[in-house]
Amino acid sequence: MNRVMAEATVHGELDTRSAERVEAPAGAKPPARWMRVLLAGAAMLAMLILGAALGTSFPLVGGVWSQAQGGTVDVGFAQDMSVHHRQAVLMAGLARDRSTDPAIRLLAFDIETNQLAQIGQMQGWLSLWNAAALPTGRYMTWMPATDSMPGMAGMAHGDAPAGVATMPGMASSADLDRLRAASGAQFDILFLQLMLRHHQGGAPMAQYAAQHGEMAQVRNLAEKMVISQGAESDYMVQLLAQRGAQPLPPPR
Repeated sequence: MNRVMAEATVHGELDTRSAERVEAPAGAKPPARWMRVLLAGAAMLAMLILGAALGTSFPLVGGVWSQAQGGTVDVGFAQDMSVHHRQAVLMAGLARDRSTDPAIRLLAFDIETNQLAQIGQMQGWLSLWNAAALPTGRYMTWMPATDSMPGMAGMAHGDAPAGVATMPGMASSADLDRLRAASGAQFDILFLQLMLRHHQGGAPMAQYAAQHGEMAQVRNLAEKMVISQGAESDYMVQLLAQRGAQPLPPPR
């Protein structure tokens, strides 16, 4: 996006300078410079917003941007995973600010940056679909319960799942209080344990959306989550072992 914005800025400056070289018709009063700059900037901003909202999410169909309505899995996944990601961003922000371990700080920065970007993408889809930004009831009603998948045990089975009150892997209020109160090596270990469990709990949601999402863009994003968070989970297990600690029991 930085490269796109930079290119757009360059093009915008060239267009502005080109516009200044055009001679006004005889007798016409040229617009003030500040007005030309304002109009050029507004047009460039609108173009960037449109490209971010549509160009990266939906394909061209017959020369017109497609805004197809997301299906049940698409909407449910985007809503629930936005909530799930927000807690990861919260914990990562704490680690980025408070840890003194370079490896922990870099991992936290990567998680925070990636998941904030993914939240923005999912929220953009929901806005285009005229869907609520967040779930309005229980979580995970868009996917069937399967005890064989980590984090899914105990969910009601059936064609119309009843959902859950708390998504797998989510840290409790007490967990977050413990993390805020910790410091030093204790903070680093607890952060790794909570974030690893958080990744493990969200994995089944991403796996299901990657296989059953109605829209290709949703399936693609979910697959990226599976791959990136799987790699991060493996790395967190290594970091815990290096610090003489063990992962928490997996979510059930």
